[in-house]
Amino acid sequence: MQIVVVGTGYVGLVTGACFAEMGNRVVCVDVDAAKIARLRGGEIPIHEPQLEELVRRGLAEERLSFTVSLAEAIASIPKGDAPMLLFIAVGTPPGEDGSADLRHVLSVAREIGRTIDRPFAVIDKSTVPVGTAARVQETIAAELGARGVSVDFRVISNPEFLKEGAAIEDFMRPDRVIVGCRDAVGVGLMRELYEPFVRRHDRVMVMGVEEAEMCKYAANAMLATKISFINEIATLCDRLGVDVEQVREGIGADSRIGYSFIYPGVGYGGSCFPKDVKALVHMAESNGVTPHVLAAVERRNAAQKSFLVEKIKAHFGPDLDGLVFAVWGLAFKPGTDDLREAPARVIIDGITAAGGRVRAYDPVAMENAKAEFPAAWFAGGSLVLAPTAHDALDGADALVVVTEWKMFRAPDLPELERRMRRRIVFDGRNQYSPDKLRKAGFTYYGVGR
Repeated sequence: MQIVVVGTGYVGLVTGACFAEMGNRVVCVDVDAAKIARLRGGEIPIHEPQLEELVRRGLAEERLSFTVSLAEAIASIPKGDAPMLLFIAVGTPPGEDGSADLRHVLSVAREIGRTIDRPFAVIDKSTVPVGTAARVQETIAAELGARGVSVDFRVISNPEFLKEGAAIEDFMRPDRVIVGCRDAVGVGLMRELYEPFVRRHDRVMVMGVEEAEMCKYAANAMLATKISFINEIATLCDRLGVDVEQVREGIGADSRIGYSFIYPGVGYGGSCFPKDVKALVHMAESNGVTPHVLAAVERRNAAQKSFLVEKIKAHFGPDLDGLVFAVWGLAFKPGTDDLREAPARVIIDGITAAGGRVRAYDPVAMENAKAEFPAAWFAGGSLVLAPTAHDALDGADALVVVTEWKMFRAPDLPELERRMRRRIVFDGRNQYSPDKLRKAGFTYYGVGR
């Protein structure tokens, strides 16, 4: 099939590379000329396992290409009987009021209407609020009308459910493919497109456009709710002297609850959960619904990011002047270099604001950290990026584990003892056995342990 994907962020690039891998002709479009130049050379601007291999293979076999011009992308695809598929996968950042900013989505819609002259289908892959497909339809129709062009087209909602760090696997073996479309032709196109991905189990779910748009927000909000719930339980366990890990195992054994997303920690971050919960809150309030649960989810997550800072101050006192903290993990989760809404940012800010200094390490997010963290932290010596995890320990008064990278799961305790000034561990992901560390002479603090 002939596909154009507008936007080469996490969603757009994974979408384009995976469709090309299945034999489709795909052109990816982005306004960032520097990014497009890197992609044409097979250089991936984000960390995502397996993605570079797919992009390089698509380029080599000429099924995947990149351009800065949507008009060029459309013109490069030969005209045929089948409609062209245009995926919108641009960002929808939160506005000041929490609502999803649709400027980029509607800008792409206008450009499509000003450019195309053959049958096509527009597929919304971006996370967008209910009613966006209708706005995209109206925008394109207005531009076509202004040109006096009459072509058959439809707008379909096809939300993504990709986890950063496992996006390729999620796309290639989806647990469901949601298609928001009541038009038989559109549904047929989407079934044909996804057939190679769901051949053994047909997991295409067809519903209305608005229902599909809501599915994405509701799914992310449900997962965020589970995280905030277990974090609130962990906070209570902490006060009561109860081990939340045993509680987690007890409730997770209930098939109605399950173990997914009930691991206590220092809160969620990333590009999806924070902005999608905010957007859903805004959607509710704009329609006269008070989002009691969603508002509580947000508040608990904001509080949870400061959990370790409070633990640190309870141990050392409010003044951390002269103390050094090794921080393991900067990305908001393992498997990615994404620092958006990362708990590490709040934790480091809390330590440095109290006079402490930080030596940090992350296996893949170091370059992003240089750009994302305030320059004043580096210039004033409050934050140093260490070349290795062990180097981060040198002279540290405590180790603070923030991101649960596999390489941090089995630390060399004698090496920690040799490099650190004091044997204190603040485990923000409950990765370690409290008994094991305490028997080795370490003071251990976890989340609800």
